Amino acid sequence: MSQIVHLCSKNCSLIIKLARVPEILHWGNKIEQIDEDILLSTERPISQARLDVDVPLSLCPELGSGHFNAPGIEGHRNGYDWAPVFNTTEHYSSESCAVFTLRDDVANLELKIEIELDYDSDVVKKRISVTNLEHSKYYLTKLSSTLPLPHHANELMTFHGRWSREFQTHRQAFSHGGFMQENRRGRTSHENFPGLFAGSNNFDQQNGQVWGFHLGWSGNHQLRADVKSDGRRFVQAGELLLAGEVRLDYMQTYSTPWLYACASNTGLNGISDRFHRYVRANIIRFPENKPRPVHLNTWEGIYFEHDPEYIMKMASEAAEMGVERFIIDDGWFVGRSGERSALGDWYLDEKKYPNGLEPVIEHVNQQGMEFGLWVEPEMISKDSILYREHPEWVLELKGYHQPSGRWQYVLNLQNKDCFNYLFERLSELLTRYNIGYLKWDMNRELVQPGHVGRPAVNGQTKALYALLDKLLATHPKVEIESCSSGGGRIDFEILKRTHRFWASDCNDALERQTIQRGMSYFFPPEVMGAHIGPDESHTTRRCHHINMRGMTALSGHMGVELDPVKVPAEEKQAFAHYIALHKQYRPLLHSGRSFRLNASDNRQHISGVQSDDEMLITVCQLAMPDYALPAPLRISCVEPGASYQVNLVEMPETSFQLMKQRPSWLDKTLILSGDNLREIGLTLPILDPESALMVHLKRI
Repeated sequence: MSQIVHLCSKNCSLIIKLARVPEILHWGNKIEQIDEDILLSTERPISQARLDVDVPLSLCPELGSGHFNAPGIEGHRNGYDWAPVFNTTEHYSSESCAVFTLRDDVANLELKIEIELDYDSDVVKKRISVTNLEHSKYYLTKLSSTLPLPHHANELMTFHGRWSREFQTHRQAFSHGGFMQENRRGRTSHENFPGLFAGSNNFDQQNGQVWGFHLGWSGNHQLRADVKSDGRRFVQAGELLLAGEVRLDYMQTYSTPWLYACASNTGLNGISDRFHRYVRANIIRFPENKPRPVHLNTWEGIYFEHDPEYIMKMASEAAEMGVERFIIDDGWFVGRSGERSALGDWYLDEKKYPNGLEPVIEHVNQQGMEFGLWVEPEMISKDSILYREHPEWVLELKGYHQPSGRWQYVLNLQNKDCFNYLFERLSELLTRYNIGYLKWDMNRELVQPGHVGRPAVNGQTKALYALLDKLLATHPKVEIESCSSGGGRIDFEILKRTHRFWASDCNDALERQTIQRGMSYFFPPEVMGAHIGPDESHTTRRCHHINMRGMTALSGHMGVELDPVKVPAEEKQAFAHYIALHKQYRPLLHSGRSFRLNASDNRQHISGVQSDDEMLITVCQLAMPDYALPAPLRISCVEPGASYQVNLVEMPETSFQLMKQRPSWLDKTLILSGDNLREIGLTLPILDPESALMVHLKRI
């Protein structure tokens, strides 16, 4: 049909009506055949007391055509051309992608809308570009991607947080009005992760129709979900542009960040499975095909106290525990004895390292470990050589006081001299030393981010991408971790240039259970940095048994935060046990399909990962259970006709004291059919609050 564009993936269809503007008629379950009468069957009535024409919910809704909720484009040309109305002039489509060109010959603007449906993952990818066809400047204030939702998407699940408590979720009804989230912090942010879910009432981990959305952008953003007064629903996401930030000269173009979205009939598990498959195939670019190495990061072990001989002892002890990558954190560079000085002076402190860094790196490598180094290139301290030489490199608005954040300031990466200095210093470090890994930190928000007097979050974000791109092109074997006071810069676009996220500065295992679950909806385990910390958390002062700490870290990209020289031998053995357990199951953890099971006890998290023939399931008791006996573990993702070998992998020994008699299967191997596991389930032992067990299933 010439008036229909039908994009198909393995499980989904995206059907777009071609008219004055393109409009999505269906996005969801796959449609095998489009009927001839589909256009007639989807024609809307026009209600009384409204406009006399139908107003489509297009791929870029227009205020000028009567869309009164949230237009996809806003801007003006010296107060004129502020309500454009576009007409489609051409389009291209294939089985998986479509490109639409639209023009407004009055406002002299051209839109290009690109939309792709990935066949294997069912993920939709969309962006819009606007080009100024007039010789006078066009001041763009908003350009966002819009995708519709069906009427039965009646509930939203959104994300909020703060430092050390990222990826918290919130549920709300979605029947009138809507939801809006704005982020002006200059980075993806701890507070406002650019993602949300909409779905049928009471959708959960395993059930319900759900639509998931994520904006791949590391700067400011606006994310909203609206219900129109006629019942139509949509989600809209784009960069939040500061006043005057984008001014388009003649034939100049601005493009939105990519909006990623997917639909699922199997609840949130279906969403995470689709996002994970897409990210693994299209976003992550590991320099080598090898297991993700277990980390030891020195920060919580020694902070700023650097002694090369002592650090080499730490490395020796770390290697004995099974660590595979050893990272020296903050404090290695000249003048850095605390958090108030020396950022920007990326030269080795020869007073701390009189023999250079080479002996330490050589020792680390001799222990069979890779070497990594902490940097924070975007920042500068006023007490630094760099600031004394180049105070003009600070990202600020002249004439105003620029507040410090964590006693530091932001460098203007759009300044070419500053950009070149940072590239030269980082490249020299990577050339001189055998560094396989950079922990790239970014520890504050942007306040009055001005470049030559104009707002510059967009430019700063793109300059960061350019710096990372250039560095990786020059040093393609280096891996980079995106750490921004923990989880402050986590999104698909930064992940194209990095290889790991530090999910949170909070190493409290109980808090991490929620943080890591929220993050897991979008990102696969192999990029989620998850460390076993000391028994007392440095951020909450809460103490946890090694079982809770080890099991919480085991399912991500594992690392440890400790001083292995000082901890008792028994503690080191416990760390080594969980490192070995992680390595044993790492191939499954870092390639399998992640899932979560609904728990009858809302104080329990049940999650797992599976391949075609094996499965790991972790049951974490977050707090005191509601009942004296736990509910059976009913496993929905097994094959009913298959048989499985079931073994207990890990159990907190302290929990045995809670039972006069424990289930005898705990120290046996069971053979159970899929329908038994799914319908009857596995009786669990009683667990202490803040403890976890793990079960392994192998298909036979």
